[in-house]
Amino acid sequence: MLPTLEAVELPADAIEVGRIADAWGIKGWFKVLPHSAQPEALFSSKRWFLQPPGGEARSAFRLPIREAREHSDCIVASSEDVPDRSAAEALRGARVFVPRSSFPTAGDDEYYWVDLIGLTVTNREGVVLGTVRGLLANGPQTTLVLEAVEDGKPVERMIPFVSAFVDAVDLPGRSIKVDWQPDY
Repeated sequence: MLPTLEAVELPADAIEVGRIADAWGIKGWFKVLPHSAQPEALFSSKRWFLQPPGGEARSAFRLPIREAREHSDCIVASSEDVPDRSAAEALRGARVFVPRSSFPTAGDDEYYWVDLIGLTVTNREGVVLGTVRGLLANGPQTTLVLEAVEDGKPVERMIPFVSAFVDAVDLPGRSIKVDWQPDY
């Protein structure tokens, strides 16, 4: 990592949002591969936290961002602390984190995936269907991936995250209510 970057502890609300792929151009710009198809968090935060691959769990380097923009299938960014291509190449492979508090506010009926992971999913009859383990983007819709244990065996369920099946999302209550049956 660059010796000029300030070593810091990751913020408690830090979320991994991408990875630096390589240098871009000769003026210190670098390519970032975002983990989301809608990388607003990378644009909204003017300070990123970088962690080298295999780095310690809570240690990071603070990187002030001058500019970030979309370019093809990635994001390109620049920082005053990364003056040239050699410095940008030194960032290759770093994991990019931003504080959750710097994410843009989600609109009505919009949710960040990171906020849905870990929520308990219950159907209209009160049957617990599982806990959100992850989400899949598969074209026109997003799908909740649930994990549960039934009769001592792990069970995976997938429920389309669309209004036809999702009745309510209660982030403070850590739950999602759906119109779905266990045997679907």
